[in-house]
Amino acid sequence: MNLSGLRSHNTARVLGLLRAAGGDGVSRLEVAERTGLTPQAVSKITARLREEGLAAEAGRGPSTGGKPRTLLRLVPDAAHAVGLHLDRDRLTAVLVDLAGVTVAARTGALDLGAGPADVLAAAAAEVAALRGGGTLMGVGVAMPGPLDHATGVPHRVTGFPAWDGFPLREALRGALRDALSGRPGDAPPVALDKDTNAAALALALREPGAGSFAYVHVGTGLGAGLVLGGALHRGARTGAGEFGHQTVQLDGVACGCGGRGCLEALCLAAVARGDLDGAARVLGVGAANLAGLLDIDRVLLGGRVVAAAPEPFVRGVGAALAERARRTGEPAVPAAPAPGTPHLVAEGAAQLVLAPVFGL
Repeated sequence: MNLSGLRSHNTARVLGLLRAAGGDGVSRLEVAERTGLTPQAVSKITARLREEGLAAEAGRGPSTGGKPRTLLRLVPDAAHAVGLHLDRDRLTAVLVDLAGVTVAARTGALDLGAGPADVLAAAAAEVAALRGGGTLMGVGVAMPGPLDHATGVPHRVTGFPAWDGFPLREALRGALRDALSGRPGDAPPVALDKDTNAAALALALREPGAGSFAYVHVGTGLGAGLVLGGALHRGARTGAGEFGHQTVQLDGVACGCGGRGCLEALCLAAVARGDLDGAARVLGVGAANLAGLLDIDRVLLGGRVVAAAPEPFVRGVGAALAERARRTGEPAVPAAPAPGTPHLVAEGAAQLVLAPVFGL
């Protein structure tokens, strides 16, 4: 399969329409009308997609007086992407088809502090176990920030300085080349982003026109993914959403980042002592700050800590947002658990690879 050809702008537009049409399919004429491409260009693109097994006939459309038009559909299992969530103590891997459906998932223990060599070996083994025999579009990796999405390089992950400046994207491609086939041409593309950005991307793709929201993640760390105007907002250096390290208590407890009184340190300390209401109040302070700074529509809460006990977090964050609304005279920004599966971050990591293929 010509992966580089799939990333062309016009091909992505056609694939996006086929994906949106689902099993019902769409005619070539409709594709031309909705993309602005010429019928000849659409025929050329769809012929190539059929040759490569990515598109197939989906029957005939209703007659409008002439010959019924042939409908085309996407073939979801023609190719897949793997998404990896490298958490501080856990590795989750998912295999996602072209329709965005997770068809397999694996979770196991991981020690992010063991160093890049051990982590890369574990990651490559998970990809090899999930891949099967089909076409692999690429591997998306989500991990705690800060990091540089554009270069594929982590920065100083709180508590794990060995990752600072490590060329993870290129190193993982090398590990995958060895694990999958040993041939240079078989190393799949790799994309890297923060765990919170990956989750926010997955949420935005599930709900087109989602507006502006913050995904707030409480797990082994604390962070946020931002979707503004329907698009993931990373910032110029992938620095947007470093939510956990805003200072909310001057001269407060020391944080692993080197600061004091950080939201992450205060919130996770409350979680550790079993005070979920206290953790939610602290989290609410940060969420209210976000609502005031960015004028977002919603706050969605996720991560394993929230998933284990969503009610106190929804209640506490909601109360803080309501209090802010009372002070400003504005409507309250709602807080709710993030919809989706326990593998939201890993699924978003897979979308780092798939979304560009469909022009998303």
